[in-house]
Amino acid sequence: MSRETSGHVQGTAGSRAEEWHMPEPAGEDQPEARAVPGYAAGEGRAGAPAGMSPTDVEQRSRLAKYLSLAALPGDREALRRNAEENNAPSDVLAELDRLPSGAEFRNVAEVWAALGHSNETKRS
Repeated sequence: MSRETSGHVQGTAGSRAEEWHMPEPAGEDQPEARAVPGYAAGEGRAGAPAGMSPTDVEQRSRLAKYLSLAALPGDREALRRNAEENNAPSDVLAELDRLPSGAEFRNVAEVWAALGHSNETKRS
């Protein structure tokens, strides 16, 4: 049984040794397979929450990628230090430098709002 499942456990290119078991790519006249329905290259994800565009969602997620949960709550200096430790690019660091001094931020949504962007609207 270990030989039968070794392809699943150790394989990176597929779980079948026989080439005829591998799925074929889409044809020339067929659309590319996508992991998320409604997501096309350059469009961003479909289904952005009310009050935000798909671009806003992607940009806020990119900012959050470089901020550890351990840094929150934190002020501008603590967030910038944390982003540097997480190898944030210079444009993300420049955005964090725009935060008001002395304010403490509890979550990424508060950081995003302080930078002048809108968050999703709440349900009523």
